[in-house]
Amino acid sequence: MNKQLLLDHLKALLDEKLSIAWNAMQAAQASANEESKSSAGDKYETGRAMAQNERDRYAQQYEVLRQERLQLERKELSSPCHKGELGALIQTQEATFFIAISLGTIEIESGKVFVISPASPIGGQLLGKKTGDSFLFNRKTSVITGIE
Repeated sequence: MNKQLLLDHLKALLDEKLSIAWNAMQAAQASANEESKSSAGDKYETGRAMAQNERDRYAQQYEVLRQERLQLERKELSSPCHKGELGALIQTQEATFFIAISLGTIEIESGKVFVISPASPIGGQLLGKKTGDSFLFNRKTSVITGIE
């Protein structure tokens, strides 16, 4: 698996999620603005507050995604790795792991990649590991066959 191809795929995936969150945030803001024009009294206040809460939720989601997207620009992610560390693409016989951000399982090329944070339980297990080392994953011992 090509690490640069994986990074490009992850960036495109987050760009799409950012766009969706931004559009939802804008729609919620428009809804809040519209509520002020069309309602009166308590109904207006409740509807506006609900729309504002929705907008805030999307704004928070957008900010989390933005921070993750910035993480993907870090130089360490595209540099070669020789042990489990930020940016390591770790191969085992059962799975492939990419230590970067917490995105979960993604499909790319002909396989799946677990995109994990170094702070995740499995990420913590992989930190410092080298080719040939073993670790426990899904109640099964796995051996690292390669690191890029």
